[in-house]
Amino acid sequence: MPFYTMPDGEQLFVREIGQGESVLVLSGLGMQSWQWIPFLLPNTKKYKFIIPDWRGFGGSKNCKIPQDLNAIQNHWHDIDSLIQQLQLNDFILIGYSMGATTAMHGMQYGNLKNQLKAYLHIDQTPKIPSDESWQFGLFGRKHHQFKQLLNDLSIFLHQHKHFNRIEYLPNELQNQLIEIWSNFIKIQKSNKITPLLINLALKLPQLQKHLLPIQRMDYMTWYIDNYLNHNEDYRAAIATLNCPTTFFIGEKSSLYPANGQKIIAESLKNASSILFKRSGHTPLITEPVKFGREIHHFLKQII
Repeated sequence: MPFYTMPDGEQLFVREIGQGESVLVLSGLGMQSWQWIPFLLPNTKKYKFIIPDWRGFGGSKNCKIPQDLNAIQNHWHDIDSLIQQLQLNDFILIGYSMGATTAMHGMQYGNLKNQLKAYLHIDQTPKIPSDESWQFGLFGRKHHQFKQLLNDLSIFLHQHKHFNRIEYLPNELQNQLIEIWSNFIKIQKSNKITPLLINLALKLPQLQKHLLPIQRMDYMTWYIDNYLNHNEDYRAAIATLNCPTTFFIGEKSSLYPANGQKIIAESLKNASSILFKRSGHTPLITEPVKFGREIHHFLKQII
């Protein structure tokens, strides 16, 4: 499981499992590469899965944050460098959530769409903001409420950026951060357990650091600011994709409304959709058996 040197000299950790045809796997925010293993392991005799850890996570947790790039721009630069170093061409790509956004960024600003043999797009919108032209952005009709929460969180993080990690915040500030974070959970209304854990964490400070997907304050600020200011529209870029494409759509997703994802899937000439009827944004958690089975089917149908 090697490290690859990125253009700025940082070492990006890339997990490689299996043998055979190359499949590049781009994770969602907060994921680590090992979390894909149960779903990919049955296919490792025919495919080599290449799974980078994003900066700030897993084996790449100590990579520095580039000062001149937002998170998605940086992720694409890293992936483009990895593709060149591995000499990948006519390869299979799986992109989930933020990984799918990174893929679409590469389609719009790079040559990615001409390098793909097949693409699996998992629960993501091609346009984060919701407006008059697109009502299916992040949190759909609640997008403006979500943006206000992001703004509140961004202000908090910038005010206290001198703390390196969340656990170093004084208890009072940790409570403030958890309360802001709990508002994200409330507008999702898709998880009854997490609010209970948040209430418990407010009483037991030692639990608080485990409720947030990122522990480093600088990385959390980088990612929050990315979503707060992300105004890209990738609809035209993904619509011109010619390779066989499959969409995994969580029908109950509160983050990315399923109807918007269906519209995008229908705009492609060579695409099909798989609905996860009992799932929101995390079908790999809520329907893991089906998730693994459909990945196998996606790979099997590629000629």
